[in-house]
Amino acid sequence: MAVLLLLLRSLRSKSCSQICGDRWRVPSRHWLWRVGASNCRTFTLGSAIHSPDNVPTKPMLTTSYVHGTCNLPFTSKTVGQCLEESANLVPDKEAVVFVQDGVRKTFGQLKQEVDQLAAGLLAIGLKKGDRLGMWGPNMYEWVLVQFATAQAGIILVTVNPAYQHRELEFVLKKVGCKALIFPTKFKSQLYYDILKRICPELEQAIPGDLKSKCLPDLRSVIVIGSKPPGSYSFEEVFQAASASHREQLLSLQKKISCDDPINIQFTSGTTGNPKGATLTHHNIVNNGRFTGYRMGYHWRDTRICVGLPLYHCFGCVASSLVMTLFNCTVVYSSPSFEARAVLQAIQEERCTVIYGTPMMYIDILSQKDFSTYDLSSLQAGVVGGSFCPGEVLKKAMKQMNIGTIIIGYGMTENSPVTFQGFTLDEITRKTETVGYIGSHIEAKIVDPQTQLIQPLQTSGELLVRGYCVMRGYWNDEKKTKECITPEGWFRTGDIASLDEYGYCQILGRMNDMIIRGGENIYPAEIEEFLHTHPKVEEIQVIGVNDEKMGEEICACIRIKEGTECTAQEIKDYCKGQISHFKIPRYIIFVKDMPMTVTGKIQKYKLRKKIEEDLGLEK
Repeated sequence: MAVLLLLLRSLRSKSCSQICGDRWRVPSRHWLWRVGASNCRTFTLGSAIHSPDNVPTKPMLTTSYVHGTCNLPFTSKTVGQCLEESANLVPDKEAVVFVQDGVRKTFGQLKQEVDQLAAGLLAIGLKKGDRLGMWGPNMYEWVLVQFATAQAGIILVTVNPAYQHRELEFVLKKVGCKALIFPTKFKSQLYYDILKRICPELEQAIPGDLKSKCLPDLRSVIVIGSKPPGSYSFEEVFQAASASHREQLLSLQKKISCDDPINIQFTSGTTGNPKGATLTHHNIVNNGRFTGYRMGYHWRDTRICVGLPLYHCFGCVASSLVMTLFNCTVVYSSPSFEARAVLQAIQEERCTVIYGTPMMYIDILSQKDFSTYDLSSLQAGVVGGSFCPGEVLKKAMKQMNIGTIIIGYGMTENSPVTFQGFTLDEITRKTETVGYIGSHIEAKIVDPQTQLIQPLQTSGELLVRGYCVMRGYWNDEKKTKECITPEGWFRTGDIASLDEYGYCQILGRMNDMIIRGGENIYPAEIEEFLHTHPKVEEIQVIGVNDEKMGEEICACIRIKEGTECTAQEIKDYCKGQISHFKIPRYIIFVKDMPMTVTGKIQKYKLRKKIEEDLGLEK
């Protein structure tokens, strides 16, 4: 196989493709097609042949430090330049599809409307460096705003669409938002009414001249789909630009640097108040580029099905930004995640790749009518956002007939991907690790006390360094210094280990680790094992207070529909399979788990509720 790959690498040529642009490709893709027995095999082998970095084939590491070497250099392009290149190269190719809204736009149409909105934002008084919040579910206007702010040098603040007034007030005040865009409503969320609770002055305000005691920086409120008092309608702003504003926009393009901040992404808030990670064009363009190359997007036509929220880094970098880097078509299945909508989108739009968090895959696979959908177009799946049990991956590959699943690991603060699997990785690497270090990124595992690099296969805190690390948390120097060392290492707060090939295994969060009678216990290990129980649909393991042991283990389990299970049955299943001190003392059956919009379990909320229910509060 290694000889075959070397031979094929020697044959490749660099030329401009009307599908993928100026990308590496094999002269005869038909030959490649014959090598693979199916679309899935072609995707896997083709991605490996064209990848600028290679699957490690021999042990390289002697300590828990790894550097992602790569023959693909950095780019200094801005997000706006990436969109312009795509629009020039493939103007008539479909760029985005919003299935439930019935919206389809080509790259040419998207570029034209982005420029029009960017000029409109300048027309209402916004300028380079101002912060603009986008608060709403997945919709075409979200993508327009993402690229329009990039074109105008305005910093986009991605606001969780589920935020209520206290959370909204916190983030808008933290970053000093000058403008806020949102739809009239979504489900039960009445956005204008929520904002009025913070800014009662809004109803009497002149559009563009809000004077709020609580949010003194906020001037412009822009509403999609209506024009309530004190606001602009989205259409008004879209049509606001004059010739002079369009000229101003063109002039502004020459002043935007790849090192300028492009967005402030608030963390998911799994441990408390969210923090605003400030990312630059250089951060996210290069991260999207390197991860896309490892996926093989540079040599093949790709249609990506996305159920992830755009406000999250996984959604707006790995989907809409990757779209412009590789001329992919991105299909957004629904405004918020719906398992059936994803299945329907794959079937109707013939998507070749699916993105999702572990919880999304679990929900998709649990649909009663799952087997009725035609998923034959799927060639690959991407999983990220949180720890994914191996059993879930195996089930997804088998039942969705996906030839390969790629694991991605990262954090908002790191643009977001720092570890990623290869398409040719063997199944154990896919199910037991989060992949190999990303291109041009360093990582090390250190002892939390001494900060010294650990031996191989030894757990410790994972630190990463490189182009991907954020500028810092906006307006929070203290928190920034806590997580970024003077040498530039970002403290992830994750417990991990590295093997001799450079693959990383995530064992859990440092603040999730359970210390029971002096024994360090990693919840992920127990969760992974209990996912093999035939009745377990979802499980989260937490530590709860205990007077004698300090902490005891509690397993919160959601069982599969139509089954019954007892606590004793779970404990019996553990006996002889895992160490006795790792067997949960408490087994709690739940109907659902508290989680963020992106599908991350909020363990701190789960722990608080369980301790209250069991009477274990300190």
